[in-house]
Amino acid sequence: MTATMMNATLVERARQVIPGGVNSGNRVLPWPIAFVRAEGAYLFDADDRQYLDYHAAFGPIILGHNHPQVNAAVAEAMSRIDIIGAGVTDLEVELADRLNRHIPCAERVLLTNSGSEATYAALRLARAVTGRNKIIKFQGTYHGWHDAVLMNVISPPEKIGQHDPLSLGMLPDVIRHTIVLPFNDTEAVADTLHRQGEEIAAVLVEVIPHNIGCVLPRPEFLQALRDLTRQHGVMLIFDEVITGFRHALGGYQSIVGVTPDLATFAKAMANGFPIAALAGRAELMDRFAPGGGVFFAGTYNGHSIGVAAALATIAELESGEVHAHCFALAQIAADGLMQIAAELGIPLTVARFGSVFVPYFMEPAPIENYTDLFRNNTARDLWFRKTMCEHGIFMIPTALKRNHVSAAHTRADIDRTLEIARQVLRAMPADLERSARYP
Repeated sequence: MTATMMNATLVERARQVIPGGVNSGNRVLPWPIAFVRAEGAYLFDADDRQYLDYHAAFGPIILGHNHPQVNAAVAEAMSRIDIIGAGVTDLEVELADRLNRHIPCAERVLLTNSGSEATYAALRLARAVTGRNKIIKFQGTYHGWHDAVLMNVISPPEKIGQHDPLSLGMLPDVIRHTIVLPFNDTEAVADTLHRQGEEIAAVLVEVIPHNIGCVLPRPEFLQALRDLTRQHGVMLIFDEVITGFRHALGGYQSIVGVTPDLATFAKAMANGFPIAALAGRAELMDRFAPGGGVFFAGTYNGHSIGVAAALATIAELESGEVHAHCFALAQIAADGLMQIAAELGIPLTVARFGSVFVPYFMEPAPIENYTDLFRNNTARDLWFRKTMCEHGIFMIPTALKRNHVSAAHTRADIDRTLEIARQVLRAMPADLERSARYP
């Protein structure tokens, strides 16, 4: 076969049997590519091309692909237990104990399989406890695919300030119970709670809106959410699906010292194996227990594969060495990209927190909410990412998406990335203008 025949053949086969050829809409790529192997910091496609991976499957890979200790723990668990569907397993108890130890809000923990399931359960609990129906989310944040939250993520300018659902088939009555506010706008939250607080069950916040790259909360913002929700009897829910375990074992809440009522976790929790958790105050979480009135179920909740992987991943993270390694390399990558762009006269800023770094093609300036990102030159953003992929550096070619450093990345990997980035940025066409429609 020719150089790209295996990729093209597999992708075409996928399109014949899978809608759009992918099992998640966010996985579509602008060229045919099918992956067949992953190891450490690298991916390999069907034509045996090698890619240095910064995508990390949207964030779960914190230790590196196919980490030997994690895989060994999964194999050991599977050699003695698989799925029981009654009672509880020793592994589930051990993991809940570990999460309770590390996460400030975690007096009780429930395990499920995806971040979407965790946020769905959190909102159901909030409505049950408060007897209210409305929720607040923020423009630019993503909390899963269910109707109450699947809206106002990557919105065009004309949709700001109104509902922007991402899918057909969403229930209008559910959508209208969601209030969308600007991130980092304490006054907007205070005003909304003052006017409608008796109708609002929860404020759900992606503590760092990583689904639009890396937008950091103002130092006072999360504390203000804590204070305001307490004043109005509203539940505060932190979505730590991305930030949890990647930035700290206790989540971002352990870094900023603000403890929510509930928090959701997934992704880096098990280095890529499927598992998620909802954690929170005992008096709230116990409403999920039999007789508590709030239903929670799932055949695969607490499956031994994900639980064993989570235990092994947490064990690797507990010394702090992984986070220190990843954070240092991400800082070098961010600083290097900024320096290269400055030398070449290309407007570019790099947002970074922990092991995440995100280049935005715009002049350096404070980025505090979604609309600040309208300055990003989307055409340059996409061209840079796609061209980096063509040179073997896999940064998913979608505007605003984050890059992740794992424990498997080395200083040599970062140096090579910067060397290739210099070549790519130097070759960037000067006439790439910002798209008329964002992104």
